Amino acid sequence: MSASQTSDVPTLLVKIFGKDRPGITAGLMDTLAAYSVDVVDIEQVVTRGRIVLCVLVTKPATTAEGELRSTVHSWAESLKLSAEIISGTGDNRPRGVGRSHVTVLGHPLTAESTAVIASRITETGGNIDRIFRLAKYPVTAVEFAVSGAETEPLRTALATTAAQIGVDVAVVSAGLHRRAQRLVVMDVDSTLIQDEVIELFAAHAGCEAEVAEVTERAMRGELDFEQSLHARVALLAGLDESVVEKVRAEVRLTPGARTLVRTLKTLGYQVGVVSGGFTQVTDDLRERLGLDFAQANTLEIVDGKLTGKVTGEVVDRAGKARLLRRFAAEAGVPLAQTVAIGDGANDLDMLNAAGLGVAFNAKPVVREAAHTAVNVPFLDAVLYLLGITREEVEAADLA
Repeated sequence: MSASQTSDVPTLLVKIFGKDRPGITAGLMDTLAAYSVDVVDIEQVVTRGRIVLCVLVTKPATTAEGELRSTVHSWAESLKLSAEIISGTGDNRPRGVGRSHVTVLGHPLTAESTAVIASRITETGGNIDRIFRLAKYPVTAVEFAVSGAETEPLRTALATTAAQIGVDVAVVSAGLHRRAQRLVVMDVDSTLIQDEVIELFAAHAGCEAEVAEVTERAMRGELDFEQSLHARVALLAGLDESVVEKVRAEVRLTPGARTLVRTLKTLGYQVGVVSGGFTQVTDDLRERLGLDFAQANTLEIVDGKLTGKVTGEVVDRAGKARLLRRFAAEAGVPLAQTVAIGDGANDLDMLNAAGLGVAFNAKPVVREAAHTAVNVPFLDAVLYLLGITREEVEAADLA
C-alpha cells in the first residue's frame, strides 16, 4: 500500500516495551496476522537489554478491533511485556526536503553536548528522524538522520557549534553515494603516522635544531613549502643510506591507523597516501599496510650517501590535490566520492578538492576550512564519519 493510499486510512500504533529476548517480533507479528492487518511501518530498538518495538498497522474491521487489542495485551502479559495501542489515521508525517546524516563523536559524549547539537539542528529547520549508535569505542559515535534542512547550511551551523562545545561533527548528504565513497587518501606525517619523517632523519644527522629553525621560518611565512623542503633536505647531505632502514623502524603508526586501513580495504575501499615526506618511507608503508596508492618526494642517494637533494616533482600543497585527482581517475572514482584526511595547511587544497575533507587533530586554520574535523587521537574514528559501525570494524578484524 503506497503512502498516498494510507494517508486517510485508519491505523493502529502497537508499541511493545520490556526485557528483550528472541522471538518477540515474530510473536507479535503472528498475533497481528490473525486479524489480516497490513504493516505500514515498523521500527525496533534494543538498549541495554530492553526492547521498544513499534508497529504501525491498518485497523481491522470495527468488530475485530477490540479483540485485537485484548489479544495483543494478553500476549504481551504472557511474556511480561507492556503494550500500548494508539488509534490514528494514516502513516507517519512526510519527511521534509533535504536529508542529511549528522555524525557526532565524543570522548566522552555528554548529555549536555548532545542536547546542544539537537537544539542546533532544530534551529536550522531540521527534524531528527532517527538516532542510533555507531560505536562506543574508542569514542562514542552517534548518527542523527535529519530531514528538512539542506546539508551545506546545516554543516556550517553545526561546525561552529561543535568547535564551541568540544565535539566532532560531520554532516553529509543522505543517499546511496555515501557508501560509494570508495577512495580514501591520507597525509602521512602526523596523520597516518605520529612522526615527522624529516625530523627522524635530522636526528641521525645531528641537525634537529637547524631543521626546526627552517620549519619555524616556513610557519612564519618566510619560506614556502618547496623552499623549506630543499633547505631541510640539504642538511641531510652525507648521511649513509643505511639510515633509511633505521628511520623506517622508528616510524610509529597513529593509534587506529592499521584498523582504519584494514577495515576500508575489507569493505572494498581503495586507500592511498600523499606526503611532503619521502618515498623511502611511504613505499615501506604502502607494502606494510597494503595501500593502493602512495606518492611522496624522493631523497637522492648517490654512492650510498644522501646528497641533500630530492629528485622528481615536488609534492607540495597543490601537488597533493593534483595527486588526489590522479588517484581518483586511476581508481575510477568520481572526485565527489573521495575522502581526504590531513592535518596541515599543505593539505588544504586536497581536503577542499575531496568529496569529504577531514581535518585530523589539525591546526585551527585547517579545522575551519575542512568539511569536518576529528580531534581525538584515534585515526579509525574517521570510519564512523563514513557511517561504518563498530560491528563492521570488528567483522573486518576477523575477515
